[in-house]
Amino acid sequence: MTTNDTDASIRPEELLEIAITLATEAGELVSRRRREGVEVAATKSSLVDVVTAADIEAEQLIRDRLASLRPDDGFFGEESDALVSRSGVTWVVDPIDGTVNYLYGSPNYAVSIAAVTGDPAAEPAAFEALAGAVLSPDTGITYSAVRGGGAFVNGERVRLGAGPSDLSQALVGTGFSYSAARRLLQAEAWLGMADKVRDLRRVGAASLDLCAVALGQEDVYYEFGLKPWDWAAGALIARESGAHVGGLELSEPEGRRILIAGHPDVIVSFIDLLRNAAPQKLLSSGKNSKS
Repeated sequence: MTTNDTDASIRPEELLEIAITLATEAGELVSRRRREGVEVAATKSSLVDVVTAADIEAEQLIRDRLASLRPDDGFFGEESDALVSRSGVTWVVDPIDGTVNYLYGSPNYAVSIAAVTGDPAAEPAAFEALAGAVLSPDTGITYSAVRGGGAFVNGERVRLGAGPSDLSQALVGTGFSYSAARRLLQAEAWLGMADKVRDLRRVGAASLDLCAVALGQEDVYYEFGLKPWDWAAGALIARESGAHVGGLELSEPEGRRILIAGHPDVIVSFIDLLRNAAPQKLLSSGKNSKS
């Protein structure tokens, strides 16, 4: 079901209000649980790919609230089974983006919630975000956006300003895989770019990197092997601020292989640089788990 099929029944502004409300509730929960002491509940793709008890509890909170508020909607989250939508809307949820940061006491973690149409499980990406919210519990900042309606920080409209005059002045953000072998490939990519950009930032939470692009705090962000819950809300926020979001071609959508977001003034030159710097094995795969 496409957005055109459901224009009469889907109101993105109402979906955004729900996303912000539930992100706030979940953010209060995970922040409280961290003060009480973080408990690792499981590992996933590797021993360093952790799931905390708070991840599971927060996702269940969001899922239960959505089941009450919008029982016909689908659900696609990091920590539980997917639920197929009957309404045309699916909620894509990361209860704690930046779980390792959360475990270590870093403030760089977030709750990310997006309402989308289409299939978030498909690859390449086959969904469109209608509304999204990214809440940073420790800073009290809520980033949000509505498709076609702009991006906001704590309710105030934000628009991307002037970009760097040259790629050499661009601040670049990225993330790395939980797999040690893939991290080596990703390090090779950075090594090939290190003397051609201003510097590198490694926040450890894709949603916050995308919001940083929206605010001009990073000029470019790229990452291989993300999952839809990592980017669904943040990519919408970046787009609505005026940033370009896509893949290795300007016309290619972002996906599990790679996501590139950045200021329009440098995005073409950055994509060219990345193509030349990254190992071919990394450019042709990029579907493994991220950190």
